[in-house]
Amino acid sequence: MKKELSSALNYALNKGFQIHPDAFKILDEITDVKQLEKIIKEIIKEKTKQKLFQINQNDLEIYLGIKDDLNLQNEMKILSDPTSKITSGEGVKGYNALFSSRFNKLKRIVSDRPESKMIKSISVVKTTKLENDVYVCGLLTTRNTERNITKLVLEDLSGSLEGIIFDEELQKTAGTLLIDQFIMARVATAKNSGLMIKDLILPDIPDQKINKSESEVYAVFLSDLHIGSKYFMEEELIEFVTWLSSSDPVARKVRFVLIGGDIVDGVGIYPNQNKELVCQTVEEQLQKAENLLDKIPKNIKIIIMPGNHDPGRRALPQPAIPQKYNSGLWERENIEMVGNPALVSLNGVKVLMFHGQSIDDIVKTTPGLSYDRPTDVMKNLLRARHLSPVYGSSTPIAPEVEDLLVIEDIPDIFHVGHVHKAQLDMYKGILLVNSGSWQKQTPFQASVGMVPNPGLAIIVNLKTFQVLHENYSSNSNNVLQS
Repeated sequence: MKKELSSALNYALNKGFQIHPDAFKILDEITDVKQLEKIIKEIIKEKTKQKLFQINQNDLEIYLGIKDDLNLQNEMKILSDPTSKITSGEGVKGYNALFSSRFNKLKRIVSDRPESKMIKSISVVKTTKLENDVYVCGLLTTRNTERNITKLVLEDLSGSLEGIIFDEELQKTAGTLLIDQFIMARVATAKNSGLMIKDLILPDIPDQKINKSESEVYAVFLSDLHIGSKYFMEEELIEFVTWLSSSDPVARKVRFVLIGGDIVDGVGIYPNQNKELVCQTVEEQLQKAENLLDKIPKNIKIIIMPGNHDPGRRALPQPAIPQKYNSGLWERENIEMVGNPALVSLNGVKVLMFHGQSIDDIVKTTPGLSYDRPTDVMKNLLRARHLSPVYGSSTPIAPEVEDLLVIEDIPDIFHVGHVHKAQLDMYKGILLVNSGSWQKQTPFQASVGMVPNPGLAIIVNLKTFQVLHENYSSNSNNVLQS
């Protein structure tokens, strides 16, 4: 018996473990001393949790990737996908239907609140002398502040109403509101016979118990690969994909990879883009993406949603990347193509995926928010219970008959990309993940002072919600913000 194996065997015996002769044969073939020690320690740690004190052949085959652990759950369900639901209206009628749908859905959400029993329609409030405070709800169409007074205009299906806010703290809350978002307001008659707003209530997320996987498996969160761009970090991503096939104990438990949009750089997205491309067509870019994803083990399920750089419709909600651009991605058994946004269940854990285009509008219009802290914007979206409230700004929104951007089901994990900043946070028990990018700083980003932190692999334990990450970029100061 070689010295290294004897040392590992003694370690196991001292921990109260036995090693089956068939397992002993596999260990005897491992020449790397450090790997041998690591294997023994990791398996002992895992089997101690299970209160099983023998290391057998099956344990080693699973650890070394020779065989899959059949006890690991990998159940994936698509709970919501706009692809098959898109039925755009036309012109004014289409947008009337969209905003009516938004209002009705969000009104149903706030109907669980005790204040909802006192909601009156705007037309009733405007034509009735109010003796007591009442509640109205509507979409915010105007917000103005002057002379220490804030004026809000709300609109419901019966009409519009202007209310005045005098309270300084409530004015600060009003300053964070997004145009076209749903609000419930407590109003009373002011001294000048106008209406005074005394409180503002958002749909928000109620306190809830989050779902967790019964099996200890991991999900990888990626976004903004920009395959086809000369700034795509191909070598770094290949290194990460190679790790997924390694004998690392975490890699062996990865069962899901979620790609949150901009899988390719696209064509004609911005002026002179062709000068920054190594693949000049989206077909070539998607073929390169397919070849790369093909290196991921087939027992890992991959979910791909589109972003603003991917081919297909640009307006929200987006259907899945059309099959005509690459049928191979659609045909692979371990790949699921979904639209933007999408809600998926991973072993019962609900993950809301959204590329994040609306971050642009919200950062521009809301004081205190910035691209450097995308999870703060994500909190605003959860409070509003809507993924893209602002209409008519830089984010195109299609006149859908149903508003598919309302956050009706509460997720356990909220996954967003778009801004190339990797950041984690929590909001009312929901894990917020902005998964950054795999594209180095572009000339445009440099010109506006935007410094991305790309090349971070974010891995979430779906049983414990512990988050692991690894920096694959050459910048050692590249850290995951939280």
